[in-house]
Amino acid sequence: MDTPQQSAQDEISAIIASAAKQPLLDAAYELWRRRYRLDLIEGRPTAEEIRINRTLTAEQFSAKYRHDRDHAHEGPMFAYLKRAHASADDPAIKQAIITAVEFEDEYNKHFDWNGDFWDCVVRAMAQAARRYPDYLETTYRDARNDLAYYMK
Repeated sequence: MDTPQQSAQDEISAIIASAAKQPLLDAAYELWRRRYRLDLIEGRPTAEEIRINRTLTAEQFSAKYRHDRDHAHEGPMFAYLKRAHASADDPAIKQAIITAVEFEDEYNKHFDWNGDFWDCVVRAMAQAARRYPDYLETTYRDARNDLAYYMK
């Protein structure tokens, strides 16, 4: 029995179980915001992908980053959300992932360093929430915290 592998699968299962307790849209955002941890556990990027990424110009890397975000609903995120919400149909799962990515883009777009830091975070989230009003308050809270963490 490979204990490290088992604990990795346990961690993935715990993340997915947490997402499964939420409505589909909120689950998609929770899994999206935890994508870096999920990727790390799953061994992504691979050594070969890292080697290739290091050869890319800034413009090429930016294009790759945009492509990966634009097609997140076609990658591993789909399988994670399908595991969390097995009864949801595939188009609904894909749309929830697309919406989660767009929601993150929206609150990042509205962040403006103009005034008290936390007020800037709250203002950006309020603007994003007007465009994406269907999330639970706990999701907006998590998004505010993420925004504050990444903008600090």
